[in-house]
Amino acid sequence: MKKNYRSPHRIQHLLYGMLCLLLSSCGAPAATDTEEAEGETTASETRMTWGQKLGYPADQVVLMLHADDIGMCPEANISAKRYMENDHIQSCAVMMPCPNAKEFIDWAIAHPDEDVGLHLTLTSEWKTYRWPGLTPIPEAPGLHDEEDKLWHKVIQVVQNASPAEVEKEIRAQIEQAIAWGYRPDHIDTHMGTLYGSHLYTAAYLKVAEEYEIPAMALDFENPEIIEGFKQAGYPINDEMIEIVNNYSLPKLDFFASAPNADTYEEKRASFQALVKSLKPGISEIIFHPSELTENLKTITNSWQQRAWEAQMFEDEAMIQFFKDEGIVFTNWKEIMRRFKEG
Repeated sequence: MKKNYRSPHRIQHLLYGMLCLLLSSCGAPAATDTEEAEGETTASETRMTWGQKLGYPADQVVLMLHADDIGMCPEANISAKRYMENDHIQSCAVMMPCPNAKEFIDWAIAHPDEDVGLHLTLTSEWKTYRWPGLTPIPEAPGLHDEEDKLWHKVIQVVQNASPAEVEKEIRAQIEQAIAWGYRPDHIDTHMGTLYGSHLYTAAYLKVAEEYEIPAMALDFENPEIIEGFKQAGYPINDEMIEIVNNYSLPKLDFFASAPNADTYEEKRASFQALVKSLKPGISEIIFHPSELTENLKTITNSWQQRAWEAQMFEDEAMIQFFKDEGIVFTNWKEIMRRFKEG
């Protein structure tokens, strides 16, 4: 029998959007007067970044612009295809339980040079536009709510789904892509659910290693990253830290999501400020581009942010900004190539 979900409002949102860590939370802490006077070097200044490990210069900001929620609806697919085909972004990931996943996987097969991964999906968050998992419900009842859909919220998944059910579902999503003829370039986690429990994280990274498909994982040897997760309310315990540190495939140095804003101009300026704050190393910034339609408005109240994100990276001002900043771009294909060659 499924557990009743009766957590207070504050706890309901504790894990929501768990990987939307702002770099301000992960940035280097301000040095104390003593440290400045004595010229002490912090651990974050001496550690080797994943950028360096993969052969980039120590002072180089390396960025991946990554579109999430592809396959969720036609509007997301249209935006992602245009962005990828015109080299405005570097990477995207498909939600396999969603109705337009197959159409985008077919596109990925026809565009083998593009970096397309899976946005491993264990939640179905919208009010009326929803989906079940790929695992038959009798085989994973803890993944599904009373409507036989995936849970709305991350914490509901954590309260109801066993690690075995979670692993079964993420394997099913990978296997479905392979059955359709496509081997994903990477995997990541919708709404951060696979970091909602260290047992989920263990399953996620184990599966990544078995398939040799890189998972979106951050460098937990960096104490600032751990502190950022904890400040965001994540259950970062010693077990999770050990699991991530023992993961054998490449990781990211930083991670953030595109900031929301009240106007397009403000959103673009906020995004540029975020990029300017990046430290050397490999950073991924996620966003959720979708064409603006009446249908999109019926799906999500975030339609305006998504529509702006569908125009921001082909904006000539943004393109020039990246050139002026000297940003080097990468994707998971390039990361894995460098990793294997190293």
